[in-house]
Amino acid sequence: MSKLLALVFIGIMLIQIIKPLGWPGLRRRGDFWKLALLAMAAISLAGVLGHWT
Repeated sequence: MSKLLALVFIGIMLIQIIKPLGWPGLRRRGDFWKLALLAMAAISLAGVLGHWT
């Protein structure tokens, strides 16, 4: 699950660099680092939840 999640976030970050998404907080190309932080948090959460089950 975390590998798929990582690939999805990498794809979204590439799209953000090429053409900004225009979502709130993601209006500039340089905002892709916010997606990286969100990806690290989501992958960490998926890893923690995976160990609990």
